Amino acid sequence: MVAHAPSYALTPQTEVTEHTRGGKPTSAHSAPPPSISSVSRARTRGAVLVVDDDAMLRRSLNRSLSAAGYDVVTCADGHAAIAELVKRPVDVIVSDIAMPGMDGIQLLREVRTHDLHVPVVLITGEPAVSTAVQALEYGAFHYLTKPVIPEELDTVIERGARLHRMAKVKEQAAELLGNRQGRTADRAGLEASFEGALETLWIAYQPIVCARAQTVFGHEALLRSTEPSLPHPGAVIDAAERLGELEKLGRAIRHRAALPAKDDPESAGVLFVNLHVHDLLDPTLVDPNAELSKIADRVVLEITERSSLDEVKDVRNRVLALREMGFRIAVDDLGAGYAGLTSFAQLEPEVVKLDMSLVRDVHLSSTKQKVIRSMAGLCKDMGMLVVGEGVENAEERDALIELGCDLLQGYYFAKPAPPFPSVRY
Repeated sequence: MVAHAPSYALTPQTEVTEHTRGGKPTSAHSAPPPSISSVSRARTRGAVLVVDDDAMLRRSLNRSLSAAGYDVVTCADGHAAIAELVKRPVDVIVSDIAMPGMDGIQLLREVRTHDLHVPVVLITGEPAVSTAVQALEYGAFHYLTKPVIPEELDTVIERGARLHRMAKVKEQAAELLGNRQGRTADRAGLEASFEGALETLWIAYQPIVCARAQTVFGHEALLRSTEPSLPHPGAVIDAAERLGELEKLGRAIRHRAALPAKDDPESAGVLFVNLHVHDLLDPTLVDPNAELSKIADRVVLEITERSSLDEVKDVRNRVLALREMGFRIAVDDLGAGYAGLTSFAQLEPEVVKLDMSLVRDVHLSSTKQKVIRSMAGLCKDMGMLVVGEGVENAEERDALIELGCDLLQGYYFAKPAPPFPSVRY
């Protein structure tokens, strides 16, 4: 990687005849020269992990970076590097790209499962545009080609170490303020976060009630995860979209949502499961052996009006196949998404869910009351059940009942919880 070690010799002056202060000469005694130790302390220090299968290059980098004041650890391959990273944190990782077993890009991806922020400097002897693009896409802090100029590497590592410390300080501040961000900076970090979200994925259930009869009609299954870097469902879904992993996420949600409802049908009632538009393209959605398919006659599939169905070809036939299996269809967020009758015409839903922005403070708004009354009346004329969601107080509950909603949902009745939360009416 480095053809020769840099010279970092510091020769203190034994006699300084003149310094300048405020434009005037001053004596050497009033402004003594810095010592070797003070200069070393002033340098930005840090721990550097060097990974390369070439022993001579590892030794060269070790000498070079140690002379620059860094604490250096070297490893001959990616697996050893990960083992070292587990034992101790580092400020910067320097890795060759072309290595047997685990190359530099694979190492970067694996690193992100342990540390989302540590800068990784990738070095290659065979530069190519595609390799550089891939390295940057996966979040390499810097991409260098051999032979590496020692001063350039030192500058890159020094800057990386500073930024890593800043990232850790910002993360501590965010945790202190309860404001952790839901987006990781690079693809490798995002992949690690998404895998963490899948591993800790669980389903919360929120009751949907018949308020007049004071009975539970069913429950909506809601995505939850304990992955700290993706702190809310929207962040998990956004990560899946960015990574092209919506199919994997949808399958995991549907599988886990079905199990409690299958085991305790009386408590679960009708299960409402949200679909991303892309889920309609997933062949496992109509797989008769899938857990959700086994209870299809007790499942309502929700498709939000906030998404366009234009990118899904042959929506009618796909929905027809789902109905033939026993599923029912709901349009979610009615009143908040794409205008017109597109969703109704293509989906012909059995259930509609009013967007919670219409529900909020409905008892105080005559305009909202008129809109909901009209929507509820039209939906009933078409044989659709109407759900008012986002109910937070008794006044909203009573207004929605009076306006013609069949079912209600919201924190007033119960917050989402493991199966199955108790309800107040």
